[in-house]
Amino acid sequence: MNPAVNDSALSTTGRFGRLSYFGWNGLLLIAVMILVLLCILLLPGFSPAAGQSMSFFTLLIFGMIYIGMLYFTFVFTIRRLHDRNHSGWLSLVMLVPIANIIMMLYLSLAKGDVHENQFGQPRPTHTWEKLLGWIYILIFPIGFFLAIAIPAYQDYVQRAQQQQIEMQQQAE
Repeated sequence: MNPAVNDSALSTTGRFGRLSYFGWNGLLLIAVMILVLLCILLLPGFSPAAGQSMSFFTLLIFGMIYIGMLYFTFVFTIRRLHDRNHSGWLSLVMLVPIANIIMMLYLSLAKGDVHENQFGQPRPTHTWEKLLGWIYILIFPIGFFLAIAIPAYQDYVQRAQQQQIEMQQQAE
């Protein structure tokens, strides 16, 4: 029997190539975004007003989503490490600040073993994983840039408006 047939992507056994890794992380990101959006729309108190705290139930739901996301992130990281013929225990480096960025770059850029290693044969990357992987590769940096650029631009506009108000007050 071919082991690739029973290869569950949600199991820590087996390997992930780079595009499979990105594809499944992209799918996880989409799933988390949908879950959070549903929580915001359907659960009262999930997006409380200013000065108001979230209810215990809302925090519990958010915690469950976060734990699920963390679990699958580790599963995908372990499978990617297996593709490089490393132990899954190395995934714990993801918990160390700064080292996690280096680990992410390593997993993103390092080519996997092309032949069988101690974790099995290379796993074929499905077409949808390739497509979602490339979308993730393109959109994630843009989103990261926007997360920095938009607040910086808003701060710039706010300071420019404040300066304009001060100039008008001095002219009067």
